[in-house]
Amino acid sequence: MIVVEETALGGTEAALRARVEAMMATPAPDEATFDSLALDIFAFQFEHDPAYRRFARQRGRNPRAVRSWREIPTVPISAFKDLDIGCTPPDRAARVFMTSGTTRAGRRGQVHHRSLDLYDRSMRLGFEHFFMRGAAPMAMAVLFPDEASLPNSSLAHYLALALRHFGTPGSRTMMGPAGIDRPALVAALRGAEASGEPFALLGASYAFVGLLDALDAEGQRFALPLGSRILDTGGFKGQSREVPPEVFYARLSKTFGVPAALCVNMYGMTELSSQFYDDGNAGLPPVKRGMPWLRSRVVDPLTGRDVPPGTPGVLAHHDLAHLGVVSAILTEDVGVMREDGFLLLGRVGGTEAKGCSLAVEEFLAAARTPAGA
Repeated sequence: MIVVEETALGGTEAALRARVEAMMATPAPDEATFDSLALDIFAFQFEHDPAYRRFARQRGRNPRAVRSWREIPTVPISAFKDLDIGCTPPDRAARVFMTSGTTRAGRRGQVHHRSLDLYDRSMRLGFEHFFMRGAAPMAMAVLFPDEASLPNSSLAHYLALALRHFGTPGSRTMMGPAGIDRPALVAALRGAEASGEPFALLGASYAFVGLLDALDAEGQRFALPLGSRILDTGGFKGQSREVPPEVFYARLSKTFGVPAALCVNMYGMTELSSQFYDDGNAGLPPVKRGMPWLRSRVVDPLTGRDVPPGTPGVLAHHDLAHLGVVSAILTEDVGVMREDGFLLLGRVGGTEAKGCSLAVEEFLAAARTPAGA
C-alpha cells in the first residue's frame, strides 16, 4: 500500500514539476497560467500534507472552493519550528534546510526537500536576471561559511550555486570558523583592481558591517573595475549592530568603489525556494521583485485577506518552485505593495506581531486536530 501511495505522489509531483519548469522557461507567463498551476499545486499539497489540509479545512478552503491563488491559505513561517510541514516526510528528504531561530524547546524550523532541482533552477534564473544582468561570469568572494560547514543552511547552498554557475576559477568562500580571511580578501580585491576585470562580493549583511569597520580602521579603500557588484542578504540578525540602509550602502559604495545601483540586496528565507531582489539602492527603500513563478500579497495576518492598496501589512508569498513543501507562506515582515513589486519595511511589531502570533496558534491548533475530529 505504501508503494502505491508513493508512486501516485511521485507521478503527480513529477507532472507538476514539469509544468513549473515549463513556466520557468517562459519569458512572461500570463496570470491565468500562474493561477491554474497554483491551484493544481494547492490541490497536491492539500492531499499530501495532513497538517496543511486540516488548517485549510478549518478556514473553509479546499481545492473545490478555492478559485484563485489569492484564496490559497498561507502557512505562518513560525509553524515550521513546531511541526514538520510539507509533502516530504523527514525520512524521505534529500536535503533539510533549517531556520536560524529556535522555539522555547530549542527546535529549529525545518524544511524538507525531496529534491533541490526546482530550488536550484529558480536560484540560477533569479540570480542571473537580477544580479548578473547579462554580465559574464566573474571572480567572486563569498563572506559566509560554505556548505561543508553549514550543510543545513539554505543561504550556504544559495551562495555555493552562485560560485559554481557564475564565478570564474579561483572564486571561493573567504569566511571560516575564525571569521573572514581578510588578508586573502584584500589580496583578491587588489588583484581585481590590477586586472581590470569585474569582481563580485557576496555575503551576509552582518558580515559586511564588521568588514567595513576593519577596512576603515586600516584606511583601506578600493576602486573595483567597472561592472563589479555587491550582493548582501539576511539582515543583521544580532550578529552586528544595526546600520540604516542609506548608511550601509553608502559605505559599501565608498569602500569598494561600486555604484549604489550595483549594490543589490537579496531577500530570501529558508521557508521558500525562490528569492526576491532589488534593482540596486540608488533610491531607498528599493522595490523588491521576484521571478514570474513568485507572487506576493500584503495581508491582515488574522484573516489572511489583502489589506487596502497602499496600506502596510504582513507580507505573504506564493512560490510555485516550493512544490514539495507548501507554496503559500505568511512571513513576519511588514511591507507595502507596489505595481511592480513590494517595499520591505522591516519586521512585524505591535498589532502585526500579535496578529502573526495568533495566526501561528490557529495553524498549530488546526494542524494538531486528530483526523476526523
